[in-house]
Amino acid sequence: MNSTLAPVAGFHQGAGMRGFAAEFRDLDHYIRVITERIWEGRRIDDIRTYYSDPCIVETPMAVSTSVDDVIAGTRATLAMFPDRRLLAEDVIQSGDVDGGFLSSHRIISPMTHLGDGSFGRASGARVHARTIADCVCKDNRIVHEWLVRDQAAIALQIGSTPRALAQQWLEQRGGWNKPLAGPAPQGYVSHISADPMALAYARAIEGFLARDYAAAAVYDDAAQHIGPGERLHYGHAEIADFWRSLFAALRVTGFEVEHLAMQRDMARSGRPDRLALRFRAQSLHEPVDMDATRFGKGTGRPVELLGIVHAEFVQGRVLREWVLLDEVAIWMQILNQRA
Repeated sequence: MNSTLAPVAGFHQGAGMRGFAAEFRDLDHYIRVITERIWEGRRIDDIRTYYSDPCIVETPMAVSTSVDDVIAGTRATLAMFPDRRLLAEDVIQSGDVDGGFLSSHRIISPMTHLGDGSFGRASGARVHARTIADCVCKDNRIVHEWLVRDQAAIALQIGSTPRALAQQWLEQRGGWNKPLAGPAPQGYVSHISADPMALAYARAIEGFLARDYAAAAVYDDAAQHIGPGERLHYGHAEIADFWRSLFAALRVTGFEVEHLAMQRDMARSGRPDRLALRFRAQSLHEPVDMDATRFGKGTGRPVELLGIVHAEFVQGRVLREWVLLDEVAIWMQILNQRA
């Protein structure tokens, strides 16, 4: 695997919001306000105000290109989960007014499965699921987005499994047919932080992909990790076991860090040092460990992983970490008979 960690210039707290409406103080304020208007206020048509058209939105299993797609997806979600809320846990910022800001926005959504739809018949189940959305923002609009939602958490809480939901969606969609996403807007350069702490963390993730579980030393002894399916892991051994269970089933053949941002603003915000990392890995479903049953027997099929990670640091080591990977999308690629 080739490392892609070439640092570039990043976000500055003092950078102006040229091109944005005067009401927005900074990128954090912009993202929180427009999210509240669209989702909490149910002002769905505001999407036309705050998204460009076209706007590429990529998830681990789909790519959309128009603002109408964003609106249709929002309405479909609300039909199934009409009380869905988007509670902002964090916004980690990078970029500038010239190339475009990027907000990495972590959200927890409490909601109730009250409507029939792509998740099947309404179960009435109470659900909590996280999403991280990486949005390129320029001239008062979101112009490109990468979004990873914890679909496994939803599946498990409505009484299904990630594998069963994957099979259901393959049948609904006629197989796995994710197109290639177009490039980010011209002039936008993805941020790769030069911060030593950020680079050390990114290399630890690379180490896990290469099955070097000594990389867990980057974590505090009391570290808390929240992974797919809202599964909790504590301490070095459990966190290393999570990565082992994933990459003992998937042999990584290519890996790229697409975005790496570090925010150190405790004096301003009172929050610990925080990091956002987005990666893409190409792999083959070839379990190398006889005990690696997380994704079943090997099929040799190609599996792409699109992941976004947030982490908080105390005294230079990770104390809390949120790993967003879509296990339903992974299962769809493994089960796809047209591969």
